[in-house]
Amino acid sequence: MIPRYEPRRLEAKWQQYWEERRLFNADEDPFRPKYYVLEMFPYPSGRIHMGHVRNYTIGDVVARYKRMQGFNVLHPMGWDAFGLPAENAAFAHGLHPAKWTYDNIASMKAQLQTLGYSYDWARELATCDPDYYRWEQLVFIEMFRRGLAYKKEAPVNWCPRCRTVLANEQVEGGRCWRCDEEVHLKELSQWFFKITAYAEELLADLDQLAHWPERVVTMQRNWIGKSLGAEIYFPLAQGGEPIRVFTTRQDTLWGATFMSLAPEHPLALELSRGTSQEAAVRRFVDHWKAMDRSKGALEEATKEGVFTGSHCLNPVTGWQMPIYVANFVLMEYGTGAVMAVPAHDQRDFEFAQKYGLPIKVVIQPPNEELKPETLTGAYEDEGFLVGSGTFTGMASAPAREAIALFLEERGLGKKAIHYRLRDWGISRQRYWGTPIPIIYCDRCGMTPAPEKDLPVVLPLDVEITAVGRSPLAELESFWKADCPACGGPGRREVDTMDTFVESSWYFLRYSCADYREGILDQARVDYWLPVDQYIGGIEHAVLHLLYARFFTKVLRDLGLVKIGEPFTRLLTQGMVLKDGAKMAKSKGNVVDPDDMIQQYGTDTTRLFLLFAAPPEKDLEWSDQGVAGASRFLNRLWALTHSLLPELAETMPYPGAGDDLSPELWEFRHKVHLTIKKVTEDIEDSFHFNTAIAAVMELVNAFYLAAEKLPRELLTLQVFREAAEAILLLINPMVPHLAEELWQALGHTTSVQLTPWPQPQPEALVAPAFTVVIQVNGKVRSRMLVPAAATEAEIQEAAIHDPVIQKWIQGRAPQRVVMARRKLVNIVI
Repeated sequence: MIPRYEPRRLEAKWQQYWEERRLFNADEDPFRPKYYVLEMFPYPSGRIHMGHVRNYTIGDVVARYKRMQGFNVLHPMGWDAFGLPAENAAFAHGLHPAKWTYDNIASMKAQLQTLGYSYDWARELATCDPDYYRWEQLVFIEMFRRGLAYKKEAPVNWCPRCRTVLANEQVEGGRCWRCDEEVHLKELSQWFFKITAYAEELLADLDQLAHWPERVVTMQRNWIGKSLGAEIYFPLAQGGEPIRVFTTRQDTLWGATFMSLAPEHPLALELSRGTSQEAAVRRFVDHWKAMDRSKGALEEATKEGVFTGSHCLNPVTGWQMPIYVANFVLMEYGTGAVMAVPAHDQRDFEFAQKYGLPIKVVIQPPNEELKPETLTGAYEDEGFLVGSGTFTGMASAPAREAIALFLEERGLGKKAIHYRLRDWGISRQRYWGTPIPIIYCDRCGMTPAPEKDLPVVLPLDVEITAVGRSPLAELESFWKADCPACGGPGRREVDTMDTFVESSWYFLRYSCADYREGILDQARVDYWLPVDQYIGGIEHAVLHLLYARFFTKVLRDLGLVKIGEPFTRLLTQGMVLKDGAKMAKSKGNVVDPDDMIQQYGTDTTRLFLLFAAPPEKDLEWSDQGVAGASRFLNRLWALTHSLLPELAETMPYPGAGDDLSPELWEFRHKVHLTIKKVTEDIEDSFHFNTAIAAVMELVNAFYLAAEKLPRELLTLQVFREAAEAILLLINPMVPHLAEELWQALGHTTSVQLTPWPQPQPEALVAPAFTVVIQVNGKVRSRMLVPAAATEAEIQEAAIHDPVIQKWIQGRAPQRVVMARRKLVNIVI
C-alpha cells in the first residue's frame, strides 16, 4: 500500500535534519571553487509576502544547484533593519522601534525557516545591531577624512509626511518613494557622500556588467547622465562674477537671446534685489520651489518665468540678454542656468513667444531656409551654421569642437563634461538609523568621534512622541559630548544616516560577519567576493544597486577590498500578481504564504512559483496552478512508492545501452535528454519553468514505461537510474520531497550532498534498432531505424534500401507487410 504524502510532516523532518547537520554552513576552502548567491535582504516588516517567497525560492534553487555541482556555496540572510516604518509603527502601537523590529525579525525568520531555504544562518546580521553599524561609522569617518563625506547648506528634497530629507534617487515623479507624498525643496545643512567623484568610473564600469539586464544598465547610464559640451561664461551687465552655463549645443551660441535660471539658483533672488522685480521674483521662486520639480512634471507644465530686472552679455555677440527665472530649468542639470536659444530649443521657443523675446536662427537645415518670423516650432536638429561669425557655413558637429576651442583660447569658456548625477544626501532627521559619528565644537568645528569610542550607539531609552520627530536632539545624554580635539564641550550630530548606506555594504560583511577586529576580514572577503549571483527587484536599479557599486569602489580605495564591482550577475525577478494587479491589502488580492504552506506544503508553493513563469517575468497567481503543482508532486510520490520494493534492491543501470530493447533504450534516451535540458535551462537562463516542464514530461514517460515494460533486471536498473535522475533534477526546486524519496531508495547520504547528474553521451544518441527486410518472404537486407520512426517511415526506408532496390528493380510493390516494427516483407 502506498503511504500518504504528508508534506508538512516531511518538511519539518528534513528541515530539522539539515539544521542539525549544518549542511548549509559555508567555510572558506581554497581547494574548491566558490559560489556566492544572494537575494536582496528584506526589511523586517513583520510578514513574508509572496514576492519575498518568489525571490528567495529563486535564490535557493540556484544555491542548491550550485552546491550539487561541487561549488562551495555561500548563501546568507540578514535584515535591513533600520528605517522609517519602525518609527511609525512604534508611535501607532506604543512600541519601541527596537522591539517592533526584533519581534518582526523573529517572526519572519521562522517563516523563512518553514520555507526550507538553504541559508547559512551562522552569518545572519541585522543592520540595527551596533556590532554592524560601528564599522559603517568607521567607514564614514574615513570618507570624511578624504573629503568623500561633507556637510553643506543645500536645497534638499523634503517629504512633509515622513518629515525627512530624501535623496534625488528617492523622489519618483515628484513624490516620496515610500509614502507617495508630494516632495518640496527645503534649505537645510546636510551631509553628503561625494558619489560624483566616482561618476566616470561608475559609468565606464557598466561595460563590465555583461551579465546584468540591459534595462538596469541603461537606467544607471541615464541616471549618471554624462554630457559632453562646453561651459560658457556670460558676463553680468552690471559687473561681477559671470553666469556659468553648461551646454551641449555651443554651435547655437550666436542664437542665444536671453538667460533662464532655475528657481533654486543662488542668483535668482540676488539679481532682482533692489529692482522693481524683487517682489515678483520672490513670489515666483517661493511658488515653484514648493511645486513638483521632476523632469516629467515640468515637461507637462506651462512654461512660465519672471524677469529678474538684470541682464547679461552674450560673450560672442555682445547682445544684452535679459535674465529670467524659469520654471522649466532644473538646478540639478548643468549649472542651473541655461542660455536660451529659442530658434533651436522648443522650451525656449515657447517661452520666447509667450514673453515676446527675440528669436534668431543660427542653424539651417540642408536644402531649406528657416526664418524667425515663419517658425512654428524650434528646429532642434543639426545643420549648417549661419550668422555665427567665422564659423558660418560649418556643420554642427565640427563647429561644436571648434567653438569650444575658440572660447577656451579667449577665456570665454572651456570644453566641459557634466553629469546628471548629484552627490548623495545621506542626512535623515529621523531616530531609527545609524548615528553620524561627528562632534561639533565651537572652537574646533566638526571632528569625527574617536575610533575607540565607536560605535556611537543609538540610545534605546527614548520615547517616540510624534511621527517624524526624532528625540535625539532633545536627549542630552546622547548629544552632549567632549570635543575629541580640545576636550571642551561639544555636541553630537543628531541626524542619522540614510538606510541605503547600510544596504550598500552588507553583502561584504556576510563574508566575515563574526569578525571583530575591523571593518572587513580581507582574506575572507577576497575568497568570497564578488557576489556571483545577485537577485532582487527592478525597483532597486538606481537606488541600492548604484549606491552599492559606489560603496564598493570607496572601500577598494580605502584598501579594504580588491574588487571594483560587487555583483557579477544580476537577476531582477518579476512581481507576483493576482487578478492582474500587484498583491496589496488595499486591493484584497493578497495570498498569505502561510496559508498556502498549511494547505499544500512548502514544496508545492515553491514549485508553483518556479513553474508559472520565467523568473524575470511577472507571475499571475493561480489557485488552479497551485493545485496542479500539488497533483504533480503526489504523482511523483505515488510513482516512486509503487516501484520502491523492487527499486530499493536494484542498482542503477551500469551499461552503455547496447543490451537494451528498443523500447527500454528509448526510455533511457529520454532520461538523459531530460538531464541535459534541465541542466541547460538552469545554467544558461534560470528558466526553471521549462526545466520543471521537462521533468514532468519524463515522469509521464516513466508512468507509461512502468505500465508496459516487463519487470526484468535491465528494466528495473533503468527505472532506478530514471528515479534517481528525477529526484536529483527536482531537488533544488522541491528539496523536502526529493530528500524523502532519495532516502526511501536506500541512500544514507543527503541528496543535497549528491553530485548533479551528468548525461551520458552514448545515451543522448537517438536510439536505433535493426529491421529485417524481406522480398517475397526471403531475407534480402537489414537496416538501422531510429526508434522514433513511424511505420510509414520504416516502410518507405525499406523500399528505398539500396540492396532491396536491386531485387525489386523499380517494380511497384503489391503490398508491404510489417511485423512488430522488426520485419518488413515487400511483396512484388
